[in-house]
Amino acid sequence: MFPSDTVSRYFFNGSCFILGVTMPAEPQTQSKPFFKNPTLYTSAALVVVVFVVGWILFSRWLENRAIENRAKEERTQKQREQDRITLEQLGGKELAIQNFYATPGVVRRGETVQICYGVANAKTVQLEPQPNPVWPSYSRCVDVKPTKTTTYTLIIADAAGNTKTQTLEVKVR
Repeated sequence: MFPSDTVSRYFFNGSCFILGVTMPAEPQTQSKPFFKNPTLYTSAALVVVVFVVGWILFSRWLENRAIENRAKEERTQKQREQDRITLEQLGGKELAIQNFYATPGVVRRGETVQICYGVANAKTVQLEPQPNPVWPSYSRCVDVKPTKTTTYTLIIADAAGNTKTQTLEVKVR
């Protein structure tokens, strides 16, 4: 070993020479410029791709939601229109005889006939002449056995006392 005062160090072109032995000097790290870093561009591209995919998913979700809302509005409007038509057919707020008919209209003596009626907003219903009980209904039928050609009268009244009347003839042969 050499004493520390006898050791000479010489540096030449980044190498250290100790008594004629060449030893590598500490490596010098060179930093790359910021814009030449490939990680920067990869990260930036990844962020852009994530943003674009996110935007596409969000816009499609928003469009689907708008379509669903329009469909719901159309269904609601259609249901409202059907309800309005049904209410008008059933008489709305007005006292009405919706239907009054006999099946069959012509029978032989002793055969049964069904007399059917439908009323709207009636408080009381009378069907004469026949013994069966009747009441307000949108669709009700009663059985009768006429012995001769008979004219049946349907009389309805509302709570205010307004009345409506309709007649029907059943022929017996």
